[in-house]
Amino acid sequence: MEKVRKSHWETVYQTKDTTKVGWFQPLPQVSIEFISEVNLPKNASIIDVGGGDGLLVDWLLENDFEQLTVLDISASALEKAKKHLGKSASSVHWEVVDVIDFEPERKFDFWHDRAVFHFLTEPNDQQTYLRLVECSIPSGGYLLVMTFSRSGPKTCSGLPVQQYDVADLEEFFSQEFELVRSMNYDHFTPSGTAQNYSVGLFQRK
Repeated sequence: MEKVRKSHWETVYQTKDTTKVGWFQPLPQVSIEFISEVNLPKNASIIDVGGGDGLLVDWLLENDFEQLTVLDISASALEKAKKHLGKSASSVHWEVVDVIDFEPERKFDFWHDRAVFHFLTEPNDQQTYLRLVECSIPSGGYLLVMTFSRSGPKTCSGLPVQQYDVADLEEFFSQEFELVRSMNYDHFTPSGTAQNYSVGLFQRK
């Protein structure tokens, strides 16, 4: 399944205009609001999981955050991101890896995941992800997870997803994380379709 995921996303980023794909955001407003809310110091270690060639890293750099990591399964996605960042790309640590194979060399004060976790539809992969965030986020650190809700799409980019309500997310992460804030919101795709997301901001106990 991992090889299928990697092949799929390499093809997407090599062949599509990603300003027109369903997940594109000209400004990742919800992510920005949640990150801003917790008042992270500028030297906080932040990771954007599945960041692709998205624009959250641009905002983080513009706001003087110093320790940034962007992870994506697609090398092509990260090359696009580096290209649009230009010289600023050298300030970011880039990880080309499927998240369930990620072996971080550092802890993260803020783990940002918009729409990676919901692609892990196998229980073993979900548990691997859980162990990963438990090992990677120190006490007091934050986990922000966004998934399609139970009233959202059942697939994304032709791949199946696992839908979650906020209560599902809270239960799944409850052993080591406490829910700080949650919401549901509609993301509107470039074509105008509404996709309902569940969002949970958790703090490591």
